[in-house]
Amino acid sequence: MAVTLADVARAVGMSASTVSRALSGTEKVNDATREKIRRVAQEMGYEPNQVARSLTSGRSDLIGLIVPDIANPFFPPIIKAVQSRASARGKTVLISDVDEHPADEIQRARVMRKRVDGLIVVSPRTPVESLPELAALQPIVFVNRKVDGAASVIIEASEGIQEAVEHLASLGHKRICYLNGPRRSWSNSQRQAAMRAACAELNLELVEFGPFEPQIQAGVRAADLVHSRDITAVIAYDDMIAMGLMARLTERGVRVGSDISVIGIDDSPMSGMAYPTLTSIHVPGTRAGATAVDLVLDLVDHPDDAPKPVVQLETRLIIRGSTAPAPAP
Repeated sequence: MAVTLADVARAVGMSASTVSRALSGTEKVNDATREKIRRVAQEMGYEPNQVARSLTSGRSDLIGLIVPDIANPFFPPIIKAVQSRASARGKTVLISDVDEHPADEIQRARVMRKRVDGLIVVSPRTPVESLPELAALQPIVFVNRKVDGAASVIIEASEGIQEAVEHLASLGHKRICYLNGPRRSWSNSQRQAAMRAACAELNLELVEFGPFEPQIQAGVRAADLVHSRDITAVIAYDDMIAMGLMARLTERGVRVGSDISVIGIDDSPMSGMAYPTLTSIHVPGTRAGATAVDLVLDLVDHPDDAPKPVVQLETRLIIRGSTAPAPAP
């Protein structure tokens, strides 16, 4: 026989309304009480009737999550964090991968918005002139892109890139290359600006190539361009491009670390498994995903008077084996 809400209420010695509020994630129940009720409900095998709850509340208890490319290592930590945080708050996540097709984002968002209580859109590729149309699908939260009039979780690249450029300068590198990401990427425009500012401040020469798609094969193509110039250090748009670069340079007999230093961005799990291990700028994807869930659920609970906050998260450099002192001239 199925365990009911009333059964859980009797077991914890509280009213059914308190148990219902606790299991729905409302802030009207304190953390200790909420945790006790959830623990007892789980031990008893209680499963909420989602259909009944939806009919009563007018909500689906679903969050929509849209990402550009689920295979890109940057996105899985964000996806896992969104799922974990949503589950802890009694919600389920529907995921859509637009496969790096900007034209699909708005249409996917429109369809998904009809089924979910709120949307989280990660690193949207939608052109800037079309963003208001996407932002109008409230409640909505953007991750890794600032959108006027909408809640956003911004991953600020400038601090991590400043640390990376200072690190290379301290190792004696004078001529640094930046491998640009996709032309449509808001993140790339921020990273490119940070690179230019840091190199100008430290009086370093900056060489740029790209744009490149965030793929290992793009790094392979970039390696031949890098090898043709007198460059001793490279910072790539992301870890995938950096690892493709390292693989191709190794094929050409260039020793990464000794002959040329390479830095990626994302600090993906693969960066610690590369050879040599990849120095990378850590991007707080897990924190960004959890923060986005909290923001969108706040907007769901307070659709009229909720502010549209912009939360800024910082990046930092993780030094590994792919950076070393510049080779002697």
